[in-house]
Amino acid sequence: MLKQVEGSAAVAEAVALCRPEVICAYPISPQTHIVEGLGERVKDGSLAPCEFINVESEFAAMSVAIGSSAAGARTYTATASQGLLFMAEAVYNASGLGLPIVMTVANRAIGAPINIWNDHSDSMSQRDCGWIQLFAESNQEALDLHIQAFKLAEELSMPVMVCMDGFILTHAYERVDMPTQAQVDAFLPPYEPRQVLDPDQPVSIGAMVGPEAFMEVRYLAHAKQLMALDRIPQIAAEFEARFGRASGGLVRGYRTEDAETIVVALGSVLGTIKDVVDEMRADGVSIGVLGIQSFRPFPLAAVRAALQAAQRIVVLEKSFSVGLGGVVSTDVRLALHRLGQHGYTVVAGLGGRAIAKASLHRTLREAVADRLEPLTFMDLDRRIVDRHLQREAAQRRTGPIAESLLRDLGTVASKVS
Repeated sequence: MLKQVEGSAAVAEAVALCRPEVICAYPISPQTHIVEGLGERVKDGSLAPCEFINVESEFAAMSVAIGSSAAGARTYTATASQGLLFMAEAVYNASGLGLPIVMTVANRAIGAPINIWNDHSDSMSQRDCGWIQLFAESNQEALDLHIQAFKLAEELSMPVMVCMDGFILTHAYERVDMPTQAQVDAFLPPYEPRQVLDPDQPVSIGAMVGPEAFMEVRYLAHAKQLMALDRIPQIAAEFEARFGRASGGLVRGYRTEDAETIVVALGSVLGTIKDVVDEMRADGVSIGVLGIQSFRPFPLAAVRAALQAAQRIVVLEKSFSVGLGGVVSTDVRLALHRLGQHGYTVVAGLGGRAIAKASLHRTLREAVADRLEPLTFMDLDRRIVDRHLQREAAQRRTGPIAESLLRDLGTVASKVS
């Protein structure tokens, strides 16, 4: 059924259709509307049997999720930004224990300084934690990926993050095609846990493991991620066959077949890049875009197959590794080992800065001409950066960086010295 609905509301309804038995969450923008919507359904009885557990922190939310999943309940939670970092210890525990928890990450920048707007710093910070990470381009795909995520998590007995851009998707109203309960029930079977705490058959979960077996435990987590590389596209194909639309998978190309230059990106920015690709194609530029839906496991073979014929690759990412450069581009570079293409990393949109079509046009034309720096920070205001560096060189006490930059921009009042 077609609906014009906020992205968070669409995700809440999709999660409810998956019949979770325990939902636990602590409110943090921009994911709050999702769990509010689910809480209302539990309260009015439309989502039952289900227990909604209010907790005192994000760490508690993941701890409760671990307990309920270990007890055999289909479990869901959601978080963002500092909330994901606060639960980091428990996030690692969930994957180490092989518990099929599904969690929405409404992507948001990490402070300090505090910033509530979108980039991918939060989920990228947990890229090595052992969770599958799926990225949504649109609200329709976010809706669809949650349904697929429960199936994937429970088949492999491992947790899945569905990452959707905060505010850009969570608070945007778009038309989505909402499946029926009967359709979801036919696609997603009742939960049958691979491991469960049972008083009649007591076992230990998460017991101490020493050097004699810890490497093997970690390797098995890796092996399951490799299994997910096969299962993710299969589940996406099953979803398309049943629901009549393509969604999810490992990667998805747009006008890449004959492209000399291919842009690689994740999340909602893909829509803007596609518009720019169309405009540049109309001007005779051979360019395309590859969207990565599965960031973990990273689809090395699929990325290599999609990019190997291109002359140059531009990875546009909304996060970066301080002191090194690109995060996604490091994985892309590994996939393209020894192919000898020109490679560029473009960091953009940090802290919610707009990724404008004009800026993309300018940056991509520089890349097509092979004049782009290997690492480029798109729309970086070099003027205020250099001013602050000069200030630090000239005086010892310059104050907090963020406030210093804001004074230079005239955003906050400053005292004339």
